[in-house]
Amino acid sequence: MSLEALNKRVETDLSYLSFRKPTEVQPITPKSGHVYDVIIIGGGQSGLGTAFGLLRERVSNILVIDENPSGLEGPWETYARMITLRTPKNLTSVDLGMPSLTFQAWWEAQFGSEGWEALDKIPRGDWMNYLRWYRNILNLPVANEIKLTLIEPAETGIHRLHIEGNGAVCPTLMARKVILATGIQGGGEWHVPPMISEKLPPHLYSHTSQTIDFTTLKNKKVAVLGGGASAFDNANYALSEGVAEAHVFVRRKELPRINPIRQMEASGMIERFHALSDAEKYEVMAHFFEYNQPPTNDTFGRASSWPGFHLHVHAPWLDVEEKHDKAVVTTPQGTFTFDYLIISTGLLTDPALRPELQLVEKHIARWNDHYKAPHEIANPVLDAHPYLSNGFAFLSRDGEGQKMVYGLFAFNYSALISCGISASALSGLKYAIPKLVSEVANQLFIDNRHENLTNFFDYDEPEFVGSWSKDNNQVKTYF
Repeated sequence: MSLEALNKRVETDLSYLSFRKPTEVQPITPKSGHVYDVIIIGGGQSGLGTAFGLLRERVSNILVIDENPSGLEGPWETYARMITLRTPKNLTSVDLGMPSLTFQAWWEAQFGSEGWEALDKIPRGDWMNYLRWYRNILNLPVANEIKLTLIEPAETGIHRLHIEGNGAVCPTLMARKVILATGIQGGGEWHVPPMISEKLPPHLYSHTSQTIDFTTLKNKKVAVLGGGASAFDNANYALSEGVAEAHVFVRRKELPRINPIRQMEASGMIERFHALSDAEKYEVMAHFFEYNQPPTNDTFGRASSWPGFHLHVHAPWLDVEEKHDKAVVTTPQGTFTFDYLIISTGLLTDPALRPELQLVEKHIARWNDHYKAPHEIANPVLDAHPYLSNGFAFLSRDGEGQKMVYGLFAFNYSALISCGISASALSGLKYAIPKLVSEVANQLFIDNRHENLTNFFDYDEPEFVGSWSKDNNQVKTYF
């Protein structure tokens, strides 16, 4: 099958599903300007999948905005440096159960079934190309180079979004529902330990989420802080770009070997996580945080095969200082001097860290507002996560904020404790998107409760048009 043939198959499949049939949502007429039923912030895999899900539910007055240029949404061709995705190739996600929309269908249309069998893991660049195709074939309403700066509660049930960027033709947009499909960093911020950020000038280090000009590091010596998969991705990438030495420092006594996501994918823990109690959810995620996603075997093999690769386990950084425009790192194993540091220490999650939420974040419920964990597993990092509904809706911690946070959804990494590995991992999207879409559609339906009920009770269009004649005991039907 060619890609052209697949495109036709997708169109046929969509026609069988009555895709883009008339909307079910009652429009509202504001005093001025257009009001979208839903605006999705983020045009990566989560945002695109959500848009498709909403359209299938006949919620069509929607818009997706993304701050990046078209085709560069998400991390895949910006700061991600892995060669392949880490998830198994046969996992399905944003296709939402439609076989012709799967990555496998797209791949086989170009390389055949033999090509699929030969494929080990999905190449990072090919995943981005698949998402571009997905957006195009579904004709999803995405506007690029528009950055959300602030969410302002406006009229009852409406949020005013302040925006900027080359793609912004006006300073604000209006929406009844706002979905933050903003990826792994969208619920907080990337974390650089103060020991580094407060003692080193910015030109001596970068977080793995930042753009790094590796041409300036050629033949130089760099250190990578962190023992997770991203640390080894960056070490391998640096060495492949001509860095002379890449030293990976891990605080643990040995590298993490267990990836709990693999167990969750096969056990029902992802799709049924919402059925757990708060205590069980917290305990599961506390256990999850004890592990760090290990590098894939192929990534570790590639990184460790370089002559310039060095691994330091049980080597936390005790101090960092600048000397002669270099970074000096002190560990229990001794002191090391580097030309540059690459920080792979993850992120912190807290709505207070998000500038777009500054007008509402004090009203957003956190986990420590609803659940006090036993001392042995209590973790302030978990406690700061927003306490969400099973459909990813923000909830208010007080009566004053109920109207302000109503209609806002966190479909990003901050949903981890409330909704599990769902919006935060590729393997969870096929379960998470329907839950999110259902809650958004339910809210829109209930918001129009009066009109919907009135229309139901007033409905009087005849369907049956037959008549019965007593004379000949026959039924006459008129069409």
